Amino acid sequence: MTFRITPLPLSSFQSWLALDDAALAERGARRMFAQTPNSAPCRVSLIDAEPGEGLILLNHAHVTAATSPFRATGPIFVRENAVEAAPAVGVLPALLQIRLLSLRAYDRDWMMTDAEVVEGAAAATWLDERLADPLIQTIHIHAARRGCYLAAASRPASD
Repeated sequence: MTFRITPLPLSSFQSWLALDDAALAERGARRMFAQTPNSAPCRVSLIDAEPGEGLILLNHAHVTAATSPFRATGPIFVRENAVEAAPAVGVLPALLQIRLLSLRAYDRDWMMTDAEVVEGAAAATWLDERLADPLIQTIHIHAARRGCYLAAASRPASD
């Protein structure tokens, strides 16, 4: 068993990237610039913005199932020059490897069935083990310290 990490799709954010600062503020978002290395993880490209690089900070709904008590939204960064990541099966992007992660496993009804906090370098083993359980549909990966959504993990599609 193995996993595939899925970024958020660039198409969901292209209209945000075209907005000026005033229009972003009207929608509760902000244009920001990364201040330090590894401080602004882009959820589309799955890489950290370089210091000085422009980003949009906005709220994103990552669990949207109306019937789940685990519905959730939170702040995310999208780099202004983001290119959608396509990690290979079984590959944990560096952005995830260097962080303390909160891993949250969900079943088909978006009920949380398991959760753990792990150092990023150890996340691959946990993902593999949990996705071996046929009841688990997806795993959301969050930054443990701030709680922000980073990416999702699921079983790779069958060839």
